[in-house]
Amino acid sequence: MRTVRRLLYKDIVGAIVMVVLAFLSLVFFNDFVDELDNMSRIGAGAGQAALLAALELPRNFYTLFPIAVLIGTIIALARLAQSSEFTILRTGGLGPARALGLLARLAAVFAVLTFVVGDYVAPALERKGDELRASFSHGASAPARGAWLKDHRQVDGQERSYSVKVGRVGGGGALEDVRIYEFDAQGRLLSRTEAGKAGVDGRGVWHLQQVQRTDWAPGTPAAGKVGAVAVTEQRLDRLDWQSSLHAGVIAAAVQPAVSMSTAELYRYTRHLSAQEQSAQAHSIQFWRKAFYPFACFVMVALALPFAYLHGRSGGISLKVFGGIMLGISFVLLNNVAGHLGLLKNWTPWIVSATPSLLYLGLSMAAFAWLVRYR
Repeated sequence: MRTVRRLLYKDIVGAIVMVVLAFLSLVFFNDFVDELDNMSRIGAGAGQAALLAALELPRNFYTLFPIAVLIGTIIALARLAQSSEFTILRTGGLGPARALGLLARLAAVFAVLTFVVGDYVAPALERKGDELRASFSHGASAPARGAWLKDHRQVDGQERSYSVKVGRVGGGGALEDVRIYEFDAQGRLLSRTEAGKAGVDGRGVWHLQQVQRTDWAPGTPAAGKVGAVAVTEQRLDRLDWQSSLHAGVIAAAVQPAVSMSTAELYRYTRHLSAQEQSAQAHSIQFWRKAFYPFACFVMVALALPFAYLHGRSGGISLKVFGGIMLGISFVLLNNVAGHLGLLKNWTPWIVSATPSLLYLGLSMAAFAWLVRYR
């Protein structure tokens, strides 16, 4: 069995590596052309464009890898079937359950690789790419990834709500262009705090710098008018502001949902729910991100029936074309299900799991039929 496992794994991994390299080469070239156009406008060169395109490779790898697993596995299994090697393996005792188990183990390794790249490698390099892009352009083309956040606290026994605007996150996680609006329980604006930069420590304390604060307070009888408002303004070098918005929530909020890790999506979804904000879109994205590594199991299961097709059932090119169509249809259904779930307000985890379960069921049905009748 060790020899059989080595034979299968060597052929499958080799084919997948070939497909991944082909996909990434094509995507890298497209990204390089786009970045070259952007860099030429700010006076940067081809080297900077190539570096930025290279930093996008982990994100592209994460997106394309399950489809590469499907196509590569189909190529390897169809090649074994065409040369009758898989038939010999079946005659030697490689039953359907054992073949499925061998491929499931390999799919588990692919799933772990997908998770690591998508949750750790790709986000880190994408943030590095944003910093480099900003440095090349001296901040002129830095991506605008601001966000609005909400917070509620008790201040001197009274309810206070806050609307917080973060313009962007600079190098080292520093917040830039921060605005904090404070409201009382009746929704009246009490204060506005603007800061050029801010840092957040582990206790949720915001250390604001270059602060301009404006306070509105109900007027006193001396003001001479009913409902008069006293306005005070002050400029401060530093100001500390206590909040329940910790660094993890802020970092997640300023990123696009597709660029967040699974943990960041989970934290931000919980924050939105706690603040009574709509979390449907991020909940769907969280469950899609959580289930995405398991797509490798679905792709391997879809490829397995091709090993039970005789060489006369079509050439390798036809089977690869069928695999590409299956992969495209899976991605299309996954995206459509996400949009429908958002429009119809369906349960997020059901929306995210349905495409994978549907294709897994279809692959197992085709596999059982081929084993029984072919």
